[in-house]
Amino acid sequence: MATLVAIAYPDKDKAKEVRNVLTHLQKQYLVDLVDAVVVTRDDKGKVHLDQAVPLTGMSAANGALWGMLIGLLFFNPLLGAAVGAASGAIAGKFSDYGIEDNFMRSLGEKLKPNTSALFVLARGGVPERVLPEVGKYGGTVLHTSLPPETEEQLRAALSSGPEQEAKGTAV
Repeated sequence: MATLVAIAYPDKDKAKEVRNVLTHLQKQYLVDLVDAVVVTRDDKGKVHLDQAVPLTGMSAANGALWGMLIGLLFFNPLLGAAVGAASGAIAGKFSDYGIEDNFMRSLGEKLKPNTSALFVLARGGVPERVLPEVGKYGGTVLHTSLPPETEEQLRAALSSGPEQEAKGTAV
């Protein structure tokens, strides 16, 4: 079962830094990330989602491959690849993988301008190794589906980070 955690940060770049740390921890098999999205709110109040998985590009490449294979059957692989890439890109643009975009946008509206949040959907992990690394960056928990004791460990780890004096300023 996957768990969802959303953490707010008092600047626009901190969430990206923490996502990079989690990606590094995933390479060490310390956490199994399903999705990790950085949500920022600019100085005009507009919410932006930075998806970790670029669905449009992946779907276009996949569509081009299948289109070319189908095109081979009808003796026109280039046309098949072009049509497949276009349809794959369109499908990727409208597909939603991992965390629901509307949910992230609604929580992102609660952020103050020029701040960010990291939304993480993960299956398992080693909390005693992950929490100290994430805790170094501070932050404020916006939402979580963690069990109460693990959520409390996360809050404690975040409050011991260097951002503790700015805690609560992102929301």
